[in-house]
Amino acid sequence: MPNPAAPADAHPAPAPATHPAPATAPSAVPPPDGPPLTARQAERRHRILRSATVLAARGGYEAVQMREVAEGAQVALGTLYRYFPSKVHLLVAVMLEQLQGLQEQVRRHPPAEREPAPRVAETLTRAFHALQREPLLAEAMVRALSFADRSVSTEVDLVSTATGQLILDAIGQSGPPTESQRAAVRVMEHTWHSALVSWLSGRSSIAEVRADLNTAARLLTLP
Repeated sequence: MPNPAAPADAHPAPAPATHPAPATAPSAVPPPDGPPLTARQAERRHRILRSATVLAARGGYEAVQMREVAEGAQVALGTLYRYFPSKVHLLVAVMLEQLQGLQEQVRRHPPAEREPAPRVAETLTRAFHALQREPLLAEAMVRALSFADRSVSTEVDLVSTATGQLILDAIGQSGPPTESQRAAVRVMEHTWHSALVSWLSGRSSIAEVRADLNTAARLLTLP
């Protein structure tokens, strides 16, 4: 992954991507601490996230310029900023949407393994492979997370919660997690994120990421 630089929306962006982003239902998640979205607002928010996803998949972090996103979503620039105050807010929201899509896939097609640790390893490997198919999108989302300051803390917490829930779903957890499970989930979150960053920066191969995820899952006690 390139060395982080200060986010800048003012640089000229490449032309918007011509290929469609993955089709998903409009996100019903309201802005953090905000009122519930109306159907029209949810659809507008979905268009914004779709536009940002297309640009990121085509050109990575630098390709996601707010004006280009607004044009792709067919909204005014001021409207875009009311939904997402910065590019970092926007791309963290894109990552949340991607994780929610992975959650739905896991719930529809749960891991085949019987024991919790292999189920977690299989799920996180599937999540990694999903991001591997769009490496520039993955790079953009990870860079946004690395840039996130306290103003984006609520959004980052939502990403962490979604990642943790993905792991709990893999375990087959039906009730609230125990403290030991919470600790195990945090460790797996950190491992998955570090493996993703290591792969994006060229320090780890796909095979090494897969092996690391399996090793971490086996070392954890997941009752």
